[in-house]
Amino acid sequence: MKSSETSILVIAGHEGSGPVHWQTRLISKLSSAQLVEQEDWLYGSLQVAVDALVVAVVAAPKPVVFVAHSAGCSLVAHAAEKLAPLNKVKGAYLVAAPSENSLRLLQGIDPIFSHVPRARLPFPSLLVASSNDPYATMESSAEFASAWGSVLVEAGEAGHINTASGHGPWPEGIMRFAGFLSKLSA
Repeated sequence: MKSSETSILVIAGHEGSGPVHWQTRLISKLSSAQLVEQEDWLYGSLQVAVDALVVAVVAAPKPVVFVAHSAGCSLVAHAAEKLAPLNKVKGAYLVAAPSENSLRLLQGIDPIFSHVPRARLPFPSLLVASSNDPYATMESSAEFASAWGSVLVEAGEAGHINTASGHGPWPEGIMRFAGFLSKLSA
């Protein structure tokens, strides 16, 4: 698929993505990309967050590809069961999925969020993980990737792959996303 053939839905993590985060930059560069707005960026209600994601998928004019970061990856896993019958999601590019323990420690997040589903995702997915992510070990990332049926890509020592770890611009990640997108079928 090409980016012009899809609705790229960007799913930010806990507290959202800031103005120089790589997700924000992706939205500014791709006209088919848009942020899935949340009522509460602390994800204080899992159900409200899942509903917002489902509404965004239903409203998307083209087949959907997710670009999720951090707690946004967990949101995709929680929403997968509701998304499957819609048959609109063609893939998910998941970056820096936090461990369940890390999710439990996030201030203001719905405690249910930390019980991350282990069901296989009903669409192709790729999980990018860092070997020194303060919110996830490679072991927890490998466990999620295996359960979700995701291809696991090790990004080396890249921290949480966010602005704090120096990933405002993230050309390697954007190139990897382009490669992932090119392998998806409509």
